[in-house]
Amino acid sequence: MKQVISCLRERGIDVACNVPLADHTTWKIGGPADLLITPNTKVELMEIINILVNHGAFWMVIGKGSNLLVTDKGFRGAVIKLNQALDYARFEGNMIHAGAAYSLIKLAAMASKHGLSGLEFAGGIPGTVGGAVYMNAGASGSDISRIFHSAEVIHETGEVRMLYADELQFAYRHSSLQNHRGVVTEASFQLASQDSESIRQLLNQHKEARLKTQPLPFDCAGSVFRNPPGHYAARLIEQAGLKGTRHGGAEVSTKHANFIMNTGQATASDVLALISRIQEEVHSQFGVHLVPEVIIVGEQ
Repeated sequence: MKQVISCLRERGIDVACNVPLADHTTWKIGGPADLLITPNTKVELMEIINILVNHGAFWMVIGKGSNLLVTDKGFRGAVIKLNQALDYARFEGNMIHAGAAYSLIKLAAMASKHGLSGLEFAGGIPGTVGGAVYMNAGASGSDISRIFHSAEVIHETGEVRMLYADELQFAYRHSSLQNHRGVVTEASFQLASQDSESIRQLLNQHKEARLKTQPLPFDCAGSVFRNPPGHYAARLIEQAGLKGTRHGGAEVSTKHANFIMNTGQATASDVLALISRIQEEVHSQFGVHLVPEVIIVGEQ
C-alpha cells in the first residue's frame, strides 16, 4: 500500500490510513479500512481507480454507507468515499441528472418541488443515487428500474461508458454492476409531470408509514434480508418468534422484524450472529432460506 499512498499523494489526492468505517456507515459498525480515499473531482476518481487497479489493490466504493456491514476486523484495501464532487442534481424538463453521491431522499423531495412524479417511493431510502442504481433500490411497490434512463459508469479498465436500462439487467435488488465492476458517477431518471401537492402528499404518506413501521431513531442499515419469492422476510422472521431477539448490542427490531438495530454498542459479530440465527430459525420452521440484502465486506 505504500506505493499506492505515494502515487495518490503525489497527485494531491486526499487519502487517510486506518480509518474506522463505523464512522462511515449508517449501522455505525465496522473496523478500519487500510485506506480511505476521497476524490474531489471526477478526474481524480478516474485517477484513483487507475492507480488502485495498476497496483493490484483491493478496493470498493461507498456513499452514505447504508445497506453495508463492515466486519470488526475491517477492510483490507482501499475505500473510495464519494462526496461533494458527485453531490449534485440537474433538472431538464422531465429528466433528472444526479451525481452518484446525491441523497436519494433529497432527490425525491426536489423532484416533488419540480412537479415530477416517480420518485415518491424513495422518500425514505437513506442511500445515494449511485448505491440506488447499483442495488436497484426500492420500496412501496416500486424501484429505480421503473424510472431509470441511463448512467455514466467508470469501469476498472478506465473506460467510461453510458449504460442504459437493458444493459444494467435490473431485477429485484440487482443490477449487472454487481457482477461487472464499475463506479456510477451520474444517473439520469425519466419522471412524469404531476401536481406538486399530490406528489408531496404521497411522499408524506410513505414517510408516515415508515415512521410507524421502522425503527428509524436507531442506527440500522434498512432491510437486512431480501424478500424470498412468494414471501415477506419480515413476516417470516416475526412468525418465527424472533422480534426483539438480541445478541450483544444488536437487536431484531420489535417494530419491523427485517431490521437489526445497533442499540449502542453492537459489533459486526453481533449482527452476523443474529443474521445466522434468523436464517436457521426461518429455514427450520418454514423451509425458506433468507438471503441477506445488506452487503457484508471485510476481513473475517
